Amino acid sequence: MLMQSEITQKLQSAFEPHQVDALLEVLGLSYNNLVKVSDFSELKAIVQDLAESQKAMGASQEAMGKTQEAMGKTLQDLAESQKAMAITLEENSSQIRDLTGVVKELAVAQQRTEAEVEKLTFAVGDIRSEIGGMSRSMSYALENEAYRALPAFLLENHGIEVTERLIRTSVNDEEINFLGRAVRDGRPVLIVGESKQRLDERRSSKREEDRIFSQLEAKAEAVRAAYPDEEITLLLITHYARPEFLRTAAARGIVVVQSFEW
Repeated sequence: MLMQSEITQKLQSAFEPHQVDALLEVLGLSYNNLVKVSDFSELKAIVQDLAESQKAMGASQEAMGKTQEAMGKTLQDLAESQKAMAITLEENSSQIRDLTGVVKELAVAQQRTEAEVEKLTFAVGDIRSEIGGMSRSMSYALENEAYRALPAFLLENHGIEVTERLIRTSVNDEEINFLGRAVRDGRPVLIVGESKQRLDERRSSKREEDRIFSQLEAKAEAVRAAYPDEEITLLLITHYARPEFLRTAAARGIVVVQSFEW
């Protein structure tokens, strides 16, 4: 680039002094209006920055486009999931309605079953009452027959002489099937007896056998409490007793009489 002094010297060699001044003034004004190299560099940097910003903006827009695409796909997936969930809920609702109907039917059936069970319970109760009544009737029949047959049988087979009529009574809240005075081996005794339809250990467990003996002993204790000075002779009346039961009773000092014997 030419310096100002060089430019002035060259103009003076070619033009008049007043022309030189005019030219220098024009050149000065033109130079001031020209863009400097530094301005170009700065402008170039600005343009580069703008280009990079635009490039970054383009990348951002691309990323935003991908994000929007991903969001769109996600929203579509959510919509499909929601649709599937709605179908599942509808199916579940249908199953629940069906299940509710089944539960209602089961409840009705349960009520009917309970009603039938209640009827059956009453029927069983009636049957038990009837069986109990029949059992009591049979027991009373056995006892009534024994009242007539026992005095002679006991005297002939066990040496027990009945001196006071055998009766059915209650002593200290215990029902006594057979109670009466007698003489055994020359000693006065009180006969305390119980009647059972069968004494068969095959039909009853050992626990049941013990229960029979315990019942008889409870009746004896009630009589002892009422007659503390009396000797007690225990008696069991039955239609049939197994030999094993007869041996156990004999070991306990209990007289067992079977109805077929008298």
